[in-house]
Amino acid sequence: MEIELQQTQGISIAALQGEVDLSSSPRARTAILACLNDGQSLLVDLSAVDYIDSSGVASLVEGFRLARDRQLTFGLLAVSEAALRVLQLARLDKVFPLYADIDAYQASR
Repeated sequence: MEIELQQTQGISIAALQGEVDLSSSPRARTAILACLNDGQSLLVDLSAVDYIDSSGVASLVEGFRLARDRQLTFGLLAVSEAALRVLQLARLDKVFPLYADIDAYQASR
């Protein structure tokens, strides 16, 4: 799994690529929590995620909860079909704010 962090249009974006599984999810968790602990609102781009397991989903849930506790924005951006299927199975597609792209996020503000 690769992680690319960037700032755009006033928000941090953590773009994950590849498989987010038990071996790689700790790196995703660290990146997500670091942004939020720095007081940055965050969108996690899942457009290039081929596979995500429960440990990857747990990292997203932990980020969502931390953002909520700190009154920061947290959402998922351009969720791939593979990731969306997992989120739908857990009914988390109804919990996480989902945005098709950065423009959709900005339009929702």
